[in-house]
Amino acid sequence: MRKNGPTGVETLPQPLIDVPGAPPSCRGVLAERARYEWRPADGGDPATLAEQFLAAHGLDLTDLARPATHQPTGVCGAALYVSAAAGARMIGAAPGAATPAPALPELAVVVYGHHPSPPAPPAPPRAARPGPGWWLGDWRESWTPRQHADAVTAVRAAIARGDVYQVNVVGHAAARYLGDPRPALSRLGALPGARYGGTLHGDGWAIGCASPETLVEVTDGRVITRPIKGTRPATAAGRRELLASAKERAEHVMIVDLERNDLARVARTGSVRVDELFAVRRWCDLWQAESTVSAAVADGLGLADLLRATCPGGSVTGAPKLAALARIAALEPVGRGASMGALGWVGPGRLDLGLTIRTVAADADRLHVWAGGGITWDSDPDAEVAEAAAKAAPIRALLATG
Repeated sequence: MRKNGPTGVETLPQPLIDVPGAPPSCRGVLAERARYEWRPADGGDPATLAEQFLAAHGLDLTDLARPATHQPTGVCGAALYVSAAAGARMIGAAPGAATPAPALPELAVVVYGHHPSPPAPPAPPRAARPGPGWWLGDWRESWTPRQHADAVTAVRAAIARGDVYQVNVVGHAAARYLGDPRPALSRLGALPGARYGGTLHGDGWAIGCASPETLVEVTDGRVITRPIKGTRPATAAGRRELLASAKERAEHVMIVDLERNDLARVARTGSVRVDELFAVRRWCDLWQAESTVSAAVADGLGLADLLRATCPGGSVTGAPKLAALARIAALEPVGRGASMGALGWVGPGRLDLGLTIRTVAADADRLHVWAGGGITWDSDPDAEVAEAAAKAAPIRALLATG
């Protein structure tokens, strides 16, 4: 294991634990107890390693169907971050291009206990460079709009051949910065619709999330996912267009079917159901269509098997999942880094992981953002490029203000 103790002791614990899904009543009194970071060179299966590390530090998640209660003393729970690349590794899928932010681990597990009083404010992490204030440079895209559109056309050709039904195509951009990135990353959680707003920090890296999408939640004996597919401007006309779009509905239902199949692998037989279909909800200045799929947790289901069933999320891969991941690996010029993975909280009686769309990563001198969308036969290449830009726009605007 790369690290199995608190990392960056000069910077941790944070004065307020801001991990998505952490118990609100505990956030002011949490202190880091142990940490594990994994990269592909370390070898092994990240799902199994995460489960084993948690068990070794007082969080036995080998049977999620077994009732458990949060204790006000001792170990509270853990932050869990899984990159898209780690998710692909878990299921033996194509690894994709190299990450543009190698300072970040592909898996991070941070165990927290209760501290008797709020810890003192830390010094800035190594990712924060000294300077007179916040400065963010120009964004540099990893591909041009034309290259992005060409990737959409290539996916449509693969659909025509019968290789895939849908593929999610994602672009990346990076910008240099000066100052401390943590305040800007923390503010992402205040964006409208950011159900998984929060941050996670390490030695030389940080992640900020404003995701509206549930990858997987386990509560009261049920496992839940809430896939999002379908986007329009948050206007009255945009809402009507989204509800009336046959293309968006077909794309959405395809992913709902994929998620039903994923949950069926870890559920009691016959218990999978669609609780809500194509509900329109708002994130910033966009309408998005969301469904809720749930199932009864099978006896003996452990965290590792749950991660292998749900990662990477179907709404950011496509269908069939393995074939879509192969197309993604062939088309995208850089890896997905902190995006299109999972970030959230695991603990006794509580598991809630958001899918890391609308997510930013910071390394020593650059911020990284990713955005994309699902491609079907009816997709228009130029419209898909515009949709990705619209998803990234609120994130970029907030970061620019520091």
